[in-house]
Amino acid sequence: MDLERLKAAATTKPNIQFKTYTSESDLHPAIKLIERDLSEPYSIYTYRYFVHQWPRLCILAHDTSTAENECVGVIICKLEPHRRRYNEGYFDNTAEQEQDGGGVVAGVSLNRGYIGMVAVGKPYRKMGIGSALVVRALCAMKEEGAEEVALEAESVNLGALALYEGLGFVREKRLHRYYLGGTDAYRLKMYL
Repeated sequence: MDLERLKAAATTKPNIQFKTYTSESDLHPAIKLIERDLSEPYSIYTYRYFVHQWPRLCILAHDTSTAENECVGVIICKLEPHRRRYNEGYFDNTAEQEQDGGGVVAGVSLNRGYIGMVAVGKPYRKMGIGSALVVRALCAMKEEGAEEVALEAESVNLGALALYEGLGFVREKRLHRYYLGGTDAYRLKMYL
C-alpha cells in the first residue's frame, strides 16, 4: 500500500491540527466525542488499555480556530503480534517457521494493527479529518512494523465503510449481530 500517496491526499483545513496522545487530559475530550458518535459503550479502562500501551497510535484532531482548541476527531489503535494468518497458510513461510518445545513447526507471528475507534464530530465531517486520522495511524503502524491492519465497522454505517474502502481496506467477512444493538459488522483489512 502506498501510504505516502494516501498521506498526500489526506488534507484538511489549516485550522485542524493533529497530535498524539500525551496525557490523561487528552483522554476526556476523546471519550466525549466517541460516546457521542459510536454505538458501543466503552469503560474508562478500555480507553486506558489502548492509550497507555500505544500512545503513538492514538491521535486527536483539534480545531485551533475555536477558543477552547476543541477536540473534533480521534482515532484509537493498537499493534500486536498475530499468528492466525500464517497458521492458515496464506504465505509460504517455510523460511520463517520455528520449532516449538514439542517439535511441532509453528508459524512466526506477524504484526497486526487494529483500529479500535474512530470518531469525528458531526459538524466536522466531510472535511477529510477522518481520512487524515486513519492515514496518520496507518503510517505510524507501518513505521512500528505493522504488516496488516484490521477493524470492524457497522454494516449500516455507509459513511465509515466508504471512508475505509476509499483508503484501500477490503471487506474480509460479515459478523452477524456483532454489536450490542444487534447490528452486523464488517471486518475490514488492509495489507501494508
